[in-house]
Amino acid sequence: MQDTKFTVAIHILVMLAASDKNLNSTDLANSVGTNASYIRKVMAILNEHKIIASQRGKSGTQLLVSPAKLNLLDLYQAIEGTDPHIFQFHQNPNPACPVGRNIKQALFPFLEDAEYQLQQALKKDTLADVINRLTNLERSRHNESRPTD
Repeated sequence: MQDTKFTVAIHILVMLAASDKNLNSTDLANSVGTNASYIRKVMAILNEHKIIASQRGKSGTQLLVSPAKLNLLDLYQAIEGTDPHIFQFHQNPNPACPVGRNIKQALFPFLEDAEYQLQQALKKDTLADVINRLTNLERSRHNESRPTD
């Protein structure tokens, strides 16, 4: 199963940016659809990177970074500690083996270019862009549910 910390972090940050009330890990877990302990784990990483401010035992978390200044590549790197990879490749193929030393390049000759493109896309997209898209999606949904005359 693939780790979801990155998308959960985005969900948390959007909730914090959009809410006019203090949110705690239980509030966030209800929206994300996971347990509060996982939310606290992700929030600890965000707190460590000074993206949010939260304190143990106190309710409410504060977003410290402007959504327009937080690009998704920087967020990904803060959460995952590395650049994004499209596929997770096994760690230790044997370099003495002809298959082991060449399998990644043979299987995915396009992988480096695709990962570069992914990084560039994440770099130009910000948390504010995500918030704007969510707002537009919700507005469209609301407009579609209105009865027409």
